[in-house]
Amino acid sequence: MEFDIEENLAKLPKKPGVYIMHAANDEIIYVGKAINLFNRVHHYFRKNKKSPKIQKMVTHINYFEYIVTDSELEALVLESNLIKKHRPRYNTMLKDDKSYPYIKVTIKEDYPRIIFTRKPQGDTGSDRSKAKFFGPYTSAWGVRDTIDLINKIYHLRTCNRVLPRDIDKERPCLKYHINMCSGPCKSGCVTPEEYRENVDGALDFLNGNYAPILKMLEEKMAKASEELRYEDAITWRDLLNSVKTVAQKQKITSSDAEDRDVVALYSDQDEAVIQIFFVRNGRLVGRDHFYMTGVQDLTDSEVIENFVKQFYSGTAFLPREIMLETDVEDREVIEEWLTNKRGAKVTLLVPKRGMKERLIRLAKKNAELVLTTDKDKLRKETARTTGAAQELADLIGIESAERVESYDISNISGFESVGSMVVFENGKAKHSDYRKFRIKSVVGPNDYASMKEVLTRRFRRYIEAGGSEDTDSFAKAPDLILMDGGKGQVNIALEVLGELSLTIPVAGMVKDDHHRTRGIYFNNVELPIDSHSEAFRLVTRVQDETHRFAIEYHRSLHGKAQLHSVLDDIQGIGDTRRKALMKAFGSIDAIKKASEEELARVPGMNARAAEAVVDFFRNSR
Repeated sequence: MEFDIEENLAKLPKKPGVYIMHAANDEIIYVGKAINLFNRVHHYFRKNKKSPKIQKMVTHINYFEYIVTDSELEALVLESNLIKKHRPRYNTMLKDDKSYPYIKVTIKEDYPRIIFTRKPQGDTGSDRSKAKFFGPYTSAWGVRDTIDLINKIYHLRTCNRVLPRDIDKERPCLKYHINMCSGPCKSGCVTPEEYRENVDGALDFLNGNYAPILKMLEEKMAKASEELRYEDAITWRDLLNSVKTVAQKQKITSSDAEDRDVVALYSDQDEAVIQIFFVRNGRLVGRDHFYMTGVQDLTDSEVIENFVKQFYSGTAFLPREIMLETDVEDREVIEEWLTNKRGAKVTLLVPKRGMKERLIRLAKKNAELVLTTDKDKLRKETARTTGAAQELADLIGIESAERVESYDISNISGFESVGSMVVFENGKAKHSDYRKFRIKSVVGPNDYASMKEVLTRRFRRYIEAGGSEDTDSFAKAPDLILMDGGKGQVNIALEVLGELSLTIPVAGMVKDDHHRTRGIYFNNVELPIDSHSEAFRLVTRVQDETHRFAIEYHRSLHGKAQLHSVLDDIQGIGDTRRKALMKAFGSIDAIKKASEEELARVPGMNARAAEAVVDFFRNSR
């Protein structure tokens, strides 16, 4: 039944919720939230002034659906989750989906550990009370280095044993024996109080209080030197220098020892860069930048609001204060959401003067520098990838070539045929979706029959998936199939798709006499392609990658085939007898000419095995 937009607009409730816009192919193209669904969704279909982006989106809306929530806060959370899951093309999107490293201290354990993590578990205050997190940091290497340094100084455990339950159940590990762990798993090595004192020292270190550690290391170094334990003195000296290096890297930004993030942006046309500074305990511990797309018709406030909702929906650590360049419309709702996630108050602040305002200006200058410096590089990369994919789609006359699949068949000396599938998404090779096929139903080097088997197996798997959200490559349908060849290969693909009642565009990559791409064969017509265009370069990359992957598979199986001996096909001749026969006779030809008596005299052979060898070669002539 056809969706009647006007009829369904009238049914919209005047309640908070999330609305979801769909295109004709069911694709989710936009997700938004509203305090009043009736008013907000009606706005899109009224004859009022809209931005060009929204006008274009409305022309693609085939139907919409909505989810009613109890509050605007629930709508914000649901909107954030749906945008992250579906990444609709008309939403302003955060391009980067980075996972930052954190340091986790398991403070609720009897013998706490210091752990590297990228996904601290739990967003609520009760969950977070089980551990203390430090970060985010921008260098995974730096985090691991810091953890190693702390463990060298304080000899904390790194194992997963449940203590004190498992004390004395197993022998201490190697780290105990090389003096890297104080051995809480063994009775009498360290008391809980002594161990906790070491943990407190480690927490001081992570909080930036280096004075006690420096003093302790200096005393240990001096004492070892006085007692002529020079190797120990050198160890303490090296640790002392490492702590000094870490301390020097921490730049003081404020005296209030607060955790805060500093967020500013710089935009130009449809692109924007968000710069974020991470301040922990009053020290700048790292910074990073993020690209936003689809910002041309948005104010700075709207861009920053979109960033805050997308970034903090996925980040593990929430500071007490987030300083923004400009205020956002939903500030109170966002503060409530973030406070619930953190389990403690989170404030969005727009500083107007002083050190905080200078930090905002510094972040903005960094954002401008990144966008200005990288703009040409970004545009070239976009043209080379998503631009090239769209250029190819326009050449063929289809709506999109976001996902492209290409196939090839290789024969191994007529002994075995294999098929390969490569995938490009948004103009980039997606190696995780590549697949290999061993041909099962075709005997001999028949490329067309082999290709038919490969495509049939691949798209039957797609049909079996039934549109599920399975991450397997076979569960997704391509926007375009590129066959390495002209009319013949294309017709094989179309035949398979027809038998399976699937409609997917298929084009052939036609080569000239020098095996270079000459054109695109589509709908029984060879379309010329500009050899200087990005579409041509993309087709060439697909073609080269298809060959490379097929040849790589070819070689791997060929190498295994080389290890195959004809003797392996004889009943009763296993690996030991095969080696003995080759050692005794030196070649297959000599074995063929040997009599049963000569074969039976070989160590490990007997009359029955010798007879089997003679019969095998007699019957194979």
